[in-house]
Amino acid sequence: MKTNHALKRSRRRFLQTAGVAAASLVLVGAPRATRAALERAGKMNIGVVGSGRLGGTVGELWVRAGHEVMFSSLDLEHDKALAARLGTGARAGTSKEAAAFGEVLLIAVPYAALPQVGRDLGDALKGKIVLDACNPIPARDGEMAIEARAKGTGVASPQFLPGARLVRAFNCVGYISMKSEAHRAGEKLGIPLAGDDPAALKVAVRLVEDAGFEPVVVGGLARAKDFDAGTPIFGKAMTAAEVRRTLGISS
Repeated sequence: MKTNHALKRSRRRFLQTAGVAAASLVLVGAPRATRAALERAGKMNIGVVGSGRLGGTVGELWVRAGHEVMFSSLDLEHDKALAARLGTGARAGTSKEAAAFGEVLLIAVPYAALPQVGRDLGDALKGKIVLDACNPIPARDGEMAIEARAKGTGVASPQFLPGARLVRAFNCVGYISMKSEAHRAGEKLGIPLAGDDPAALKVAVRLVEDAGFEPVVVGGLARAKDFDAGTPIFGKAMTAAEVRRTLGISS
């Protein structure tokens, strides 16, 4: 008969083996970079392309959550100052350097700039998880924004970022609300997400949580149209429950 100590040791080995097996089932088929991001309990490397009000705000929340973030924009001096203010975990670089650095990218630029971002970053986007927070605003972005709004950004954006594993995220709530409401007590601010890649969505969910909000997975990229600019939900600081209720999503 095994001693109590031996029984406990056997049980612990069984649970560890079962846990590894379960994790492996979740990660089967995921690209290597995604598996690494999902398997690691600690920090991720995140590249921010467009470190203005929205990109800078979300990136700062990730730095404070313990992630490594490289900020990039058309103003490198601004990015260097932002990184210096945030300290450990923050750095600055060009958009190409941020794309190479990040396991995950957040793109937050004017929508009219998105095609050029796709051309500039090219192969660096292929197979990479990209959180797209760009909104087509016709008064600012012109005719291409009208076309994107008609298609829905979840359908339009992948054309400009070929090969990226796209998730629509952080586009619906204003940066001021995100800055003031992150990690608030009680019901958290809801952040809608849409994506076709389950593993990419899983990473996006974690990063929304790390930023201090509650993710609401709306559906595939075609459903991103439900929280595009111009929809009733856009620009509203809603709880996750309010987002689900407004969009008719079961919890």
